[in-house]
Amino acid sequence: MSPTERMTKIIKSQRSWLKVGLGIKRWILMLGIGSAVLGMGLVYGLIWLRRIGVVQSRTVYLWLTLQWLPPWVAMVSGLLLGGVMVIFAMRQLGRNVTAPFRPDTGESLVDLIFAYQMRNQGPKIVAIGGGTGLSNLLRGLSAYTRNITAIVTVADDGGSSGRLRRELGILPPGDFRNNLAALSRDEALMTRLLQYRFGGSGESNLSGHAFGNLLIAALVGLTGSFEEALLAAQRVLAIRGRVLPSTLTPVTLEADVRINNRLTRVSGESQIPRSEGQIERVFLSPEEVRGYPEAIQAILKADLVVLGPGSLYTSILPNLLVPDIANALQHSRALKVYVCNVATQPGETDQYSVADHVAHLTHHISAACFDLVLANNQFIQNTEQTVTFVTLENPQKHAMILENLINEEKPSRHDPKKLAAALVDLLR
Repeated sequence: MSPTERMTKIIKSQRSWLKVGLGIKRWILMLGIGSAVLGMGLVYGLIWLRRIGVVQSRTVYLWLTLQWLPPWVAMVSGLLLGGVMVIFAMRQLGRNVTAPFRPDTGESLVDLIFAYQMRNQGPKIVAIGGGTGLSNLLRGLSAYTRNITAIVTVADDGGSSGRLRRELGILPPGDFRNNLAALSRDEALMTRLLQYRFGGSGESNLSGHAFGNLLIAALVGLTGSFEEALLAAQRVLAIRGRVLPSTLTPVTLEADVRINNRLTRVSGESQIPRSEGQIERVFLSPEEVRGYPEAIQAILKADLVVLGPGSLYTSILPNLLVPDIANALQHSRALKVYVCNVATQPGETDQYSVADHVAHLTHHISAACFDLVLANNQFIQNTEQTVTFVTLENPQKHAMILENLINEEKPSRHDPKKLAAALVDLLR
């Protein structure tokens, strides 16, 4: 790199500190004013010391006060030298102070600060659902804002979560674990850690348990409540947002399923997709449960509320069937978007179109709970995976926005970056 190119790069890097929204310029100005006032104080101190005879050498006095230079040269020299010293000192101080907290990504300090400030000032987004769909969405949204609230179902009763729910009497931690990992600062490492499952024989108490579930269960024991355990987990993992339950009441998801033209009631979130019938209605037991107050407040204060993506009957609706949550959605002034799944889900939404998803959603809740539907319009078949895509039939009473949202490596799922970008563009 030539000296000219090197100098140009340095100038550009320094000019980047003047970006709008960085939150730095005001403090640079205050530092400069403070330095000037301090300099004035030092000069007046020298004059006073000269008058009382402490500084007796006239030569030393003239050199210290720059009176041996023409006035304009002394002024410009002082401003330039002082400015360079202040900026260099602040730059080095910033590097040293923030070094333990900066990720090793090669990005400059100013770019990291700018991105952090932009996320702090980002829109207030509430995402409602559960399962892998919600955690995928959160990964994408975290690039745009830190003001994210995930509202998660507490109806899970299968796997590790179900065992802890039955044995310890706590709310199922599985969906909370997934979303905490998605919002953590070091998301890749935390996902591997929190999703780690203990092996061993079926006789082992740890066999099949995810580490993240055990962490939340341990925090419940330490703090005395699931609510406090979530707050503690969010502090420990330094997450970019928050994860809240739709209700603190233990609920069971039940469904009326038509099997061979006969209506059968199936109890348990994990059992519903296995019933091999057509789901006609799902409901909570007990039905009249109180919504979590902070979740309700988040919906009412939001700029954007996203329903899904995720399993229609076992991830999204269990949250919306909490009366307080549905009521808050109807009264929220936020833009409310239902994100339809890319692919149908065996045992739940076989052969469903977008219109079918919306029709069954509004069969359970008021149509006023969301304003429009966002759906994928790209269909890619992967040789390793056969996917039955949701067909693009227009829903009634709701506008449908079509975008390329597919994850090309996993065509049954949304691409987190594409989905987040599409939702943020809707706000703009």
